Amino acid sequence: MAQVVFGGMPAWLLEAYLVELGGRADEAVVNGDGWRATLEARKPDRDAIGIGRVTVTIDGERASAVMEALRKRALRGGG
Repeated sequence: MAQVVFGGMPAWLLEAYLVELGGRADEAVVNGDGWRATLEARKPDRDAIGIGRVTVTIDGERASAVMEALRKRALRGGG
């Protein structure tokens, strides 16, 4: 199992990246060949200042490889 929390990135975009990596989306789950990813979005409290976070958990024999590919796609340059 591989799990990462992404901040400042919407769940729909992470789901789209997982589909680009060969998955098939069904609600908050993306199933691929040899892996299954779940996405859990958390928004900051209404009175809090912060950014939303999405926890992505990937299970299966290809979990590590898919997570590494997802992390590379999710990299954003500053500036």
